[in-house]
Amino acid sequence: MSLRRSIYKSPAQLRAMVEPGLITAAALDAVRDLIAPGVTTAELDAAASAVITGRGAKSNFQMVRGYRHTICASVNEQVVHGIPGDRALQPGDILSIDAGAEYKGWNGDSAFTVVLPDPARPGIVAEREQLSRVTEGSLWAGIAALARARHIGEVGAAIEDHIEAHAPDGGYGILREYVGHGIGRKMHESPSVFNYRVSDPGPEVRPGLVLAIEPMVVIGDQATFVEDDGWTVSTLDGTAGSHWEHSVAVHDDGIWVLTAPDGGAAGLAPFGVTPREIA
Repeated sequence: MSLRRSIYKSPAQLRAMVEPGLITAAALDAVRDLIAPGVTTAELDAAASAVITGRGAKSNFQMVRGYRHTICASVNEQVVHGIPGDRALQPGDILSIDAGAEYKGWNGDSAFTVVLPDPARPGIVAEREQLSRVTEGSLWAGIAALARARHIGEVGAAIEDHIEAHAPDGGYGILREYVGHGIGRKMHESPSVFNYRVSDPGPEVRPGLVLAIEPMVVIGDQATFVEDDGWTVSTLDGTAGSHWEHSVAVHDDGIWVLTAPDGGAAGLAPFGVTPREIA
């Protein structure tokens, strides 16, 4: 099988990926609107599920063997893959939500991070808000790099450069064991999308490429472990983590962020990139 057939989509296939991206975005919006102290992560999961099923789609997370939930909800030292349950959110928590939808055989995947206000701990809140802001900025830096890149490796270099330029003294840790990926008929496809520089430039960036770009960044050391539930990835040193993600398509006229209703216009504007709708 040729590389083009394995990772590059046709224009018609790219068009088919627009709706699952928008459904994923709507599910995350519903979760975002519900986040508040006292709300459980299971309630957030139910809100995302209602949107996805209400629009005739399926949770692609539930298609992963052994996983029964619509979202991943990762709190504080949990960076990714946190399981929703009866945990109630607390003031000052940093929460990352990851979700995806499958619609007519095509997938969307996206994530965001939010910090709950806590007037009693302004320093903790400010530290965590900065982490989230830098992580989100690195996501948009990587997406902007994709718009101009010749090879996928340039995306990871841009992400790392942004993090290093905007992290506080001492820097942040970028998770090495967990990276972005291609997306299409399956939620996780080739190629891998690293969030840091690698020696291999990677596959060529050309029309038909669709990537889920997802930096995962922590305040302390990047070392992590998987908790006893077999899913939740937490920092060894107990420091907070942040996770941001979008699914992005490269097409003949440019790029389009499939999981952003505006195609990524607001996030890309500071980088001088204008997304173009898929024709």
